[in-house]
Amino acid sequence: MSLSQELIMAQVKQAVQDLHKVMPLTDEVLLVVGTSTSEVIGSHIGSNGSHEAAEAIFSALTDIQAETGVHFAFQCCEHLNRALVLEEDAAKKRGYELVSAIPIRKAGGAMATYAFSKLEKPVLVEAIKADAGIDIGDTLIGMHLKPVAVPVRSEVRSIGEAHLTMAITRPKLIGGVRAVYEQNCGT
Repeated sequence: MSLSQELIMAQVKQAVQDLHKVMPLTDEVLLVVGTSTSEVIGSHIGSNGSHEAAEAIFSALTDIQAETGVHFAFQCCEHLNRALVLEEDAAKKRGYELVSAIPIRKAGGAMATYAFSKLEKPVLVEAIKADAGIDIGDTLIGMHLKPVAVPVRSEVRSIGEAHLTMAITRPKLIGGVRAVYEQNCGT
């Protein structure tokens, strides 16, 4: 593994650890991962997908999953309408409808293609409502997050050359001036 792959792995692990500090990542959490491996290696999004960058990111996430149990959904590129790759059991547990397509580098992206090849029982779904997300390279994961998304900052500002954005979600605050949002506050 090259030094750049090691650096990418370290950056991903640090970013997800920072996310974990804000929202504990457990086996109940679904985390959407949007990645432009082109951006990670310093190219324009969608122009130069990198198997090596996808391998490093996936390896780091696999390590995190082994520690926490968190489930990942890997967002495909626009050519598959940003569908998502995840384990079949995670998709079925959440009642997601499966769709028929197999991501490839030019229609799905390098990250989703790599994840599809490495997951035990990969499936593709059209949409999810994830509990949290990590966006590597401005891939626009917001459509796959539950409302309400809350930005999370990391010590890591980028993965390789790609801009990093992360978010957790929280339940909507409903009601008006009389509403109470914490237990044991008011009557």
